Amino acid sequence: MTLWIIFGAFALLSWIVSSRLKSKFEKYSNISIPYTGAQVAEMMLRQNGINNVRIQPVDGTLTDFYNPSDRTVNLSTKVYDARTVAAAAVAAHETGHALQHAQDYKAMALRTALVPLQNISSTILNVIFIGMFALSFIMPNLMPYTLALKIIIACYAVFTLFAFVTLGVEIDASRRAINWLTASGVIVAGETRDGAVDALKWAAYTYLVAALSSLATLLYYILQLSRSRD
Repeated sequence: MTLWIIFGAFALLSWIVSSRLKSKFEKYSNISIPYTGAQVAEMMLRQNGINNVRIQPVDGTLTDFYNPSDRTVNLSTKVYDARTVAAAAVAAHETGHALQHAQDYKAMALRTALVPLQNISSTILNVIFIGMFALSFIMPNLMPYTLALKIIIACYAVFTLFAFVTLGVEIDASRRAINWLTASGVIVAGETRDGAVDALKWAAYTYLVAALSSLATLLYYILQLSRSRD
């Protein structure tokens, strides 16, 4: 299997999952509850004794995120102001990250620590790929093929570790969200709870696809290195 086939297959899978997630969000945006996404986030923070996190709106759709650097829960307009199951699920999920931060959740701390390493790895990869292509015609022996492969493998190992750690962090945040939404009575058993679980499940699939894509690419380059030594 060539690298382009791997990229193409996972790009298609990512598009399918992303489209499905948007469809689920729209579906559960039609199920009403008494609270806005902002109110859900505020209640979840307060009931967990967290008073140093701000909740603020951001532009876009499904652009919600928690920023640990300034301790803000950022909710898109369709989540911040909406009184729906979808909005409650997303708001509680992002607030789940605030709980992880406040409680020193080890996986989240590891993910944060990996961010600079991931950025460095991305820069190195760009230099290698662009440099190898640009210089291959005039200086074909500038970098030995096996050395380039080893560097690429090291970079993708970082990407893969980051992707799987992120997947674990996201799943844990969703678990916290569902548990709190149910225990607090914001959502109840039946259609509302099932909708929240389903929406967050498809959100997690996006991270699963990204992790598997990174792993597949890593294994491809490891195989290429093995073949180069034969």
